[in-house]
Amino acid sequence: MSAPTTAMVLAAGLGTRMRPLTDDRPKALVEVAGRPLIDHVLDRLAEVGVGRAVVNVHWFADRLERHLVARGRGPDIVISDERDELLETGGGLKKAAPLLDPDPVFVANIDSVWTDRGREGNSALNQLARLWNPSIMDAALLLARREGSIGFEGSGDVFLGEDGRLTFRGDAPEAPFAYMGVHICRPDYVADGPEGPFSLSGYWRRSAAAGRLYGCVLDGDWMHVGDPLARDEAEARLAQSRLAGTG
Repeated sequence: MSAPTTAMVLAAGLGTRMRPLTDDRPKALVEVAGRPLIDHVLDRLAEVGVGRAVVNVHWFADRLERHLVARGRGPDIVISDERDELLETGGGLKKAAPLLDPDPVFVANIDSVWTDRGREGNSALNQLARLWNPSIMDAALLLARREGSIGFEGSGDVFLGEDGRLTFRGDAPEAPFAYMGVHICRPDYVADGPEGPFSLSGYWRRSAAAGRLYGCVLDGDWMHVGDPLARDEAEARLAQSRLAGTG
């Protein structure tokens, strides 16, 4: 399968855990290593051929829109306006669906930064795109190993089978992999969702139960930038990667 050329970028969150950094800006504009979080994500998407990104906005929406207009480099941006109501991940995708192409899309959070050891078309996003097969999948998730990740303190989300299928941790005390903030699905994946806010996680669980949730693992370092300490740790990790010539 060819990589999706359209993306949904989830940038409407309040960023309460990032305060005081989000007292005067959306979380998407908090800088890591001199670049706003949303630029890290948009640049990764552009590297794999995404030419159009739908971005949802809520907190400090005007400021985020001005930044996106001034970026001066692709992808082309379309705004999904959530000023009136914050819709969470599932509700945001459902609202944005009419703005997206009917073909599968990348869906990306803005609080994930990563280094990538993949080279020559073997980046994590390219691997995810090669994995994607809509005949057997509802969604394909990019995963990270818990060990060595920054900003993730949970017990892990999923187990990964040899065939790429995912099963959720359930009653197990821990699982080796965490969702790292990017997946591929059809824009109508949540079309039967309720009006208003709801999460994507329930849909992933339903797909996993049906054997239609798959994933692949990042070969690199994942940084979940959810609070000021994680931001500082991510900057240090990125500096180390630059010195080592990786990332």
